[in-house]
Amino acid sequence: MKKILILYAAYGGGHLSAAKSLKEYIDNNFENVETNLVDCIKYINKSLDKITTEAYKQMAKKAPWAWKRVYYHSEKGALSKISSATNKLIARKLFHLFEEYNPDLVISTHPFSTQMTSYLKKKGKVNCKLATILTDFAPHDQWLVGHKYGDYFFVSHDGMKKALIKNFNVNESKVFTTGIPLSSKFSFNFDKYEIYKLFELSPEKKTILFFGGGEFGLGKNKTVEVLKCLTNYLDNYQIVAISGRNPKMNAAFKEIASTVSNSSSLKIYEFIDNVPELMSISSLVVTKPGGLTITESLASALPILIINPIPGQEEENAEFLEQAGVAVWLKKDDFPNEVINKLLNSEDILSSMKDKTYNLAHINSTKNICEIILKN
Repeated sequence: MKKILILYAAYGGGHLSAAKSLKEYIDNNFENVETNLVDCIKYINKSLDKITTEAYKQMAKKAPWAWKRVYYHSEKGALSKISSATNKLIARKLFHLFEEYNPDLVISTHPFSTQMTSYLKKKGKVNCKLATILTDFAPHDQWLVGHKYGDYFFVSHDGMKKALIKNFNVNESKVFTTGIPLSSKFSFNFDKYEIYKLFELSPEKKTILFFGGGEFGLGKNKTVEVLKCLTNYLDNYQIVAISGRNPKMNAAFKEIASTVSNSSSLKIYEFIDNVPELMSISSLVVTKPGGLTITESLASALPILIINPIPGQEEENAEFLEQAGVAVWLKKDDFPNEVINKLLNSEDILSSMKDKTYNLAHINSTKNICEIILKN
């Protein structure tokens, strides 16, 4: 029986979602394999987990400029050394999990768990293989601390693979361009008519899927302004707007809905479980560029309008996606109506963006990752 430990940290939802997708695929498709999904920070200390995750949320929401400094200073300079030293210290506590579970393989979807496992391998405490899933579209030094002790690195596109090999001296045989793990739902062939019916949408109109930023609520005024601008196009489009678990954002969205004449073409939700289904009928997604949502959008061949990226990793994602021609980044000083008007009134622009998604989409990412790890 092969034992696999899947480690993540709950800073943002993408790391957990990637970990869950991998566990689901392994459990359903491989025999004589046992998986264990663990939040590595929560395991070490629940109070530490609560403090650090809340600090991340509050800094990203209320002081994004500060998060940007943390992000870049954790890549170079003193803070990178402090971060690495701290992870070495708490790796000793994580060692109890390794003693208890004795894994043959660790799959890590967060830099912390990769660093801690690398440190334990370096010290000869554990003798397992280590697979790291980089869950963004740009590399960061923290993912590569101790990379000599890693066995697999899975990245979202060939540019990242080249960066790992050239800039970080990772052995080419260890790096695989598979994309970020996706839910198996993104490979389903949905009955689109049933989806239109479920959400009371018209098959005659194009659909815009709008993510408001969830609990972070970044740039609330800007987000509301963008949604309001989009309602000027309800003659040809219908909008499904997701506020996330953010009461103020939800209230602002509902206020907009109460003022539009064509209210049936603007649906407001706090939260939905049907993202793959809605993406399958959409023509455009409006979102901040988190690694998971972008991966899902690309897998659904959706052009992307990027709003409110968190400074650091999400800004780097936005820059890459815009350069790749699959997204338009609505920046802080841009006039939303000008950007949206140009985007929605040009079939050529949207069509070109859609065509280019196929260069980056990896619908079978989860399957490919699991087969590389478990069949080698």
